[in-house]
Amino acid sequence: MRNLRNIGLAAGLALSVSVSALSAYASEPTVPPAPTPFPAEGKINYVARDSILEFKALPEYHEPDWVTEKYVKTGKLPPVKDRLPKEPLVFKTGNMQDGIGVYGDTMRHVIGGRPEGWNYGAGQTQGWGGIDIGLSECLTRTAPLFQVEAKDTEPLPNLARSWDWSSDGHKLTMHLIEGAKWSDGVPFNADDVMFYWDDEVVDPNVSPLNGATPETFGVGTTLKKIDDYTVEWTFKDAFPKQYLYAMAYGTFCPGPAHILKPQHPKYSKNTYDQFKNAFPPEFMNMPVMGGWVPVEYRPDDIIVMRRNPYYWKVDEKGNQLPYLNELHYKLSTWADRDVQAVAGAADFSNLEQPENFVASLKRAAEANAPARLAFGPRLIGYNLRFNFSANGWGNPDERGQAIRELNRNEDFRKAVTMALDRKALGDSLVKGPFTAIYPGGLSSGTSFYDRNSTVYYPFDLDGAKAELAKAGLKDTDGDGFVNFPSGTAGGKNVEIVMLVNNDYTTDKSLAEGVVAQMEKLGLRVVLNGLNGTQRDASQYSGRFDWLVRRNEQELTSVVQNTVQLAPVGPRTSWDHRAPENGEVDVMPFEKDLVDIVNKFVSTQDNDQRASLMKQFQKISTEHVYNVGLTEYPGALIVNKRFSNIPQGTPIFMFNWAEDSIIRERVFVAADKQAKYELFPDELPGKPGEKGLMN
Repeated sequence: MRNLRNIGLAAGLALSVSVSALSAYASEPTVPPAPTPFPAEGKINYVARDSILEFKALPEYHEPDWVTEKYVKTGKLPPVKDRLPKEPLVFKTGNMQDGIGVYGDTMRHVIGGRPEGWNYGAGQTQGWGGIDIGLSECLTRTAPLFQVEAKDTEPLPNLARSWDWSSDGHKLTMHLIEGAKWSDGVPFNADDVMFYWDDEVVDPNVSPLNGATPETFGVGTTLKKIDDYTVEWTFKDAFPKQYLYAMAYGTFCPGPAHILKPQHPKYSKNTYDQFKNAFPPEFMNMPVMGGWVPVEYRPDDIIVMRRNPYYWKVDEKGNQLPYLNELHYKLSTWADRDVQAVAGAADFSNLEQPENFVASLKRAAEANAPARLAFGPRLIGYNLRFNFSANGWGNPDERGQAIRELNRNEDFRKAVTMALDRKALGDSLVKGPFTAIYPGGLSSGTSFYDRNSTVYYPFDLDGAKAELAKAGLKDTDGDGFVNFPSGTAGGKNVEIVMLVNNDYTTDKSLAEGVVAQMEKLGLRVVLNGLNGTQRDASQYSGRFDWLVRRNEQELTSVVQNTVQLAPVGPRTSWDHRAPENGEVDVMPFEKDLVDIVNKFVSTQDNDQRASLMKQFQKISTEHVYNVGLTEYPGALIVNKRFSNIPQGTPIFMFNWAEDSIIRERVFVAADKQAKYELFPDELPGKPGEKGLMN
């Protein structure tokens, strides 16, 4: 930190430096103000990690009566015991809020996304809103860990039922669940895992939906098949248990190799684009390992998913899960999701857009309200991120390259962060004790957050303008906007293109606020508003100057996707990646961040991890690695008829609440069930065929 920012030094110079000169110095960096208490925040009931689930055989198994009568007795399906693994995953009753459930009913969702198709491993979105979470299963699982004490936290087993470390810690042997089947009855085994690794993660021409790359699991990491139910990881570092988190949603969720492999260019004449688009939204009954299978798609109307008859999880009485027969996803808008959930026309929503907070709270407080609202900690944050790549990622033109050089200038970044009135940004979204000043870096809702290690540059427009001048930017044509220096980008106005997700009102509102506040600083910012899939494509390819992005797991849980905190590898960072066949041009302070992240990943000493994240927070906020905009809590909106919703579930921590509540255990009591099922007593049909099994 520059000495001129030290108020003590400024005081010592006061006798010899004029008041006018001192006024040009920026206000002193400090810690962020303590957020206003929020009494509505829900409390979590903490449990032991091993109290949630186990793998074991049970004396008998059960399923809905209509499945037995209509499908097993008619020879369309094998008996339920033959459709389950030798030792299925068993959810323990003691960890269920309301105990063993009953079969029936539907959970109705509303989403603003639109499905591209079902090829998750090749980068296609299914529309978000919990669809992919209902379809996909991953090697490990982390979402339910919000209820586990930090000292007991380690990913839960899932498709990998157990794992063993070698004595030197460089090899990890994973034992896959044995005898589990895809929803079409084809066995799941190590071939599915290896196809995902070799032909999707490692293949540079394929980009899995949630950004998995080889570096996600450690630079130099390899994976090989030992037998049908065993795979072996080899790591450069010893005991890198951190990567167990990366094997959960959404970076190690293998797809059905028996369906995907014939379409992959390595095994066919297809192009990579043809492979990616081989399973469009109209392709029904896509084989899944999740609890529900897509059976109906009507464009701009609805996606319907029916229970997976081969699902490999049960309760302690041997009842095959899920309890719910059907999931609906009405294709509308994200704002409409909250409205319909509060009104009772939908059953579930992550209330994450603060513009809807007040109206939702008022409705939920009414005696006849169909839904209950439960707020969690302030874990929703937004950052303004800079494209730091100055060596070619995204192939910028002269203007874009000049912006990237500015992004790498610390005086410029300080000017930007000091010109932001964060309280005004928060108040523009919602009045009241919801939003809090967020300088950037780790979320204040994570257990790794340390306020005293957080450097906050308060709002100071005059100081910001002084920083802009130090960065060499002046308004040379008198139009109110600073210009590039002569000889750079034609000396024109500094014009910055900021990428924003058009699907969310909150994203657009914050982006518009940034544009207005940067104009007062003298920076012209132009919005590039794209829908989610187009936005993702622009970001992943480096086609942006600035980016407004909602925080991901690396800033909220820290232990998940930790490598995304810094450019540890050529493709780990959200905003600083290598061009094709190149290297990341890391800045000096980024080298420190990379070193901290690597140490964090390789140690299991909790005290050391806490210390490392304090160092990370100080360096990243001091050097303005990203610019925090605001943070606030989210609320879970759930129709009151649903049972087994864990107390204090955050809408986002390790993952979104659709995963955290463990939907396969959620049920509706018999006397509360409604007739919402569109395909009662039906099961999924054959992959690619229209209609259902019957």
